[in-house]
Amino acid sequence: MEIDELTPAERTVWEAYPKGRPVDFRQAPDESAADGAGWGPQRTVRAEVLRALLLDGPEERGEVAALKVAGARITGGTDLRYATVDRVIRLSDCSFDEVLDVSGTQLKYLNLSGSHLPGLTGARVRVDGGLRLTGCRFRGPVRLGGAQIAGALHLEDAEITADGDGPDPVLQLHQVTVGEDLCASRLRTRGEIRLNGATISGSLRLEEARLRRTGDFVLSAEALEVGANVLGRRLSAHGRIDLRGARIPGRLDLLYSRLSHPEGTALRASSCVIGEVWLRDGERIRGRLNLRRSQIDHLNLTPEMLPEQVRLLDLTYTSLTPHEPPERRLPMLERDEGTFDPHGYEQLTAAYRRTGDDHAARLVQLAKQRHHRTTLPWYGRLWGHVQDVTVGYGFRPMRALGWLLSLLAVGSVAFALDTPPPLKADEAPPFDAFFYTLDLLLPVISFGQEAAFAPRGLQQALAYVLVLAGWILATTVIAGVTRTVSRQ
Repeated sequence: MEIDELTPAERTVWEAYPKGRPVDFRQAPDESAADGAGWGPQRTVRAEVLRALLLDGPEERGEVAALKVAGARITGGTDLRYATVDRVIRLSDCSFDEVLDVSGTQLKYLNLSGSHLPGLTGARVRVDGGLRLTGCRFRGPVRLGGAQIAGALHLEDAEITADGDGPDPVLQLHQVTVGEDLCASRLRTRGEIRLNGATISGSLRLEEARLRRTGDFVLSAEALEVGANVLGRRLSAHGRIDLRGARIPGRLDLLYSRLSHPEGTALRASSCVIGEVWLRDGERIRGRLNLRRSQIDHLNLTPEMLPEQVRLLDLTYTSLTPHEPPERRLPMLERDEGTFDPHGYEQLTAAYRRTGDDHAARLVQLAKQRHHRTTLPWYGRLWGHVQDVTVGYGFRPMRALGWLLSLLAVGSVAFALDTPPPLKADEAPPFDAFFYTLDLLLPVISFGQEAAFAPRGLQQALAYVLVLAGWILATTVIAGVTRTVSRQ
């Protein structure tokens, strides 16, 4: 391109390029690129001029060429597909008339901070440094699937206002590789963000982001791998978040977040391996929470955030905070679509035992037996009720002593008032109502009273009741001791 074909604005950019000198067309510090359509020719640059500079622009010995332009209106299609650009590109607070296309391009560094674009296409783009889209406004989708970014990807304060209720994602980052952090704090989108199979060496930052989509995925990040954390404090997401199969060695931090997908699953983090999950101090989740088959070292979860449906089948965790009484933790184990999951009770029991709260651990085990009873046939449920009432399935052994003393008192008084006749009057020992009742209640101990006397009528009926009660108490106590020993 000949320099005499350039407008004054383009000539200014052309002459500044060889020395890497910035060109700033902005007329006020607070102006917005949203008004770029009305900018006149004094700050308008054709996209073909920028392309010519980047691919075959002039150079000066001893200088580092770079394209640094602020506040320009860029007209025409900016097509750099499959090109190699080893110069820094900084087009901040610019207004693009057409989609910027860097698909398959190899770039050194690209900064579009504060710019307004109808869209960005960069499938399989390779950036040796960072890609900065801070504060950008996109009227169409951003497609960076398969991109390789050696530095950080910045999307802080960006906004994508494309029609996001269609099937295609508005922010496509599947299979992307980021060498540092993917920073999307305060990002605002309407539609799906697709991060399936992405690899981020640092952290995924979504603090104070506002993500919204009607009736479907708002963040799809299956098999996501990060080197540190997923940070989503004060995240607001209306739609489904899917992290199935993610690997997060640090924290999944969702403190103060608002997750809503009433018609389905709000958060799915199943089959994940996560260091810590922080899910507290926010609004109650609207929609299902799915943590099935995940492995979590530390689960920081408050009952107030749990929705009506919680799927925890085969969830494994080492510690659980904050310390809450079992009455507040147990409901989450009963919200998994009515299924009985003994593993969930064992996990909660182990968490209490690690903190030294054996009383809470016993209550969880008791709740496990009661829940299991609901899955049994009628005769199993009947026997379960007997064990529960008598000794609390062995977890409340003092109940057996209470029943024993009560029955002993009833029998002693009844037989003292109406002494049963002896079988052989000349051979029977002196009658003792207390030891006679104790003889009936304890099936493995004999004081010589039961065999010497023969109750009749109501006395005989009472004797049968005491014998039956003794066997029930003995059986349930032995069952409880067996469970206690097996747990040890």
